[in-house]
Amino acid sequence: MALKPPPDYVPPHGLLKGRSVLVTAAAGAGIGFAAARRAAEEGCRALMISDVHERRLGEAVTALQRETGLQAVYGQLCDVSRQDQVDGLVTAAETLLGGVDVLINNAGLGTSRRVIDMTDDEWHRVIDVTLTGTFRMTRAALRVMRPRGRGVIINNASVLGWRAQTEQAHYAAAKAGVMALTRCAALEAADDGIRINAVAPSIAIHAFLKKSASEELLDALAAKEAFGRGAEPWEVANVMVFLASDYSSYMTGEVVSVSSQRA
Repeated sequence: MALKPPPDYVPPHGLLKGRSVLVTAAAGAGIGFAAARRAAEEGCRALMISDVHERRLGEAVTALQRETGLQAVYGQLCDVSRQDQVDGLVTAAETLLGGVDVLINNAGLGTSRRVIDMTDDEWHRVIDVTLTGTFRMTRAALRVMRPRGRGVIINNASVLGWRAQTEQAHYAAAKAGVMALTRCAALEAADDGIRINAVAPSIAIHAFLKKSASEELLDALAAKEAFGRGAEPWEVANVMVFLASDYSSYMTGEVVSVSSQRA
């Protein structure tokens, strides 16, 4: 099968005009940074990103300001496995952004290990960052969004929440949990005018992924996709922006697959 190249970058349409956006784990070249950039391009009035890497976070803030022209871009260190840091992030975002309109929960952690060789510590670390971290951020955001009667939360899940892959039991379990959390929290938040949805990417190719996975594995996973390639991070970010916008006003509790993978 011939490899189909990615499409041209989609021009902005003002989908998030006048809104404020908070994105976790957005420093670097992955989905989080792509989501932050798209939010700025789509007209958000203010943007905050978080990460656990101080130098990379500062570089990401500068890059977003330079590449999008939005100067109201802020960065804050945050480890989503720490409740105090989660609370600090949301408090800072509320102040600097004038209230958080959109939260994109992108923070997650994955390793490769067979179940028989996996330690309790490795299992708990992946679950704590990927699932419980999403829960902590969602809870904190709901507490500030609820009094305003509006808000949108987008979670980053994975097709591994549905599908099996060797050496990924901990990560898949965490992402399946993110899907369930999304559905249940959405029902609870609906009465408060808050929508919660998730995206489930298959494989998005970026620099950090290339460092953590072998070229052979990435090629094998990409070959399973209908287009014969992994997604560009901005292709996943486009769906996040759609879910954050009024174009998806009647959607909540949904998990949208961002994948061309064959059945």
